[in-house]
Amino acid sequence: MKCVICKQGNTHTGTTTMTLERGHTTLVFKDVPAQVCENCGEAYLDDATTQHLLAAAEAAVQAGVQVEIRAYSAA
Repeated sequence: MKCVICKQGNTHTGTTTMTLERGHTTLVFKDVPAQVCENCGEAYLDDATTQHLLAAAEAAVQAGVQVEIRAYSAA
């Protein structure tokens, strides 16, 4: 697909690092599957991946995590 940010590059299957913050919690997920723009590097996640990250983030907030770095795991 054409990148909606830079409008120049096309996206290709790849991985990205996502940082999520809420309150006093900061989570970094590495190797998240995404469609990544070849020009500007903007990453697009599918709905299932997004829901998985949000659920993991909510669990971390509830557990009182302040800072954590995780490798992405789909299961």
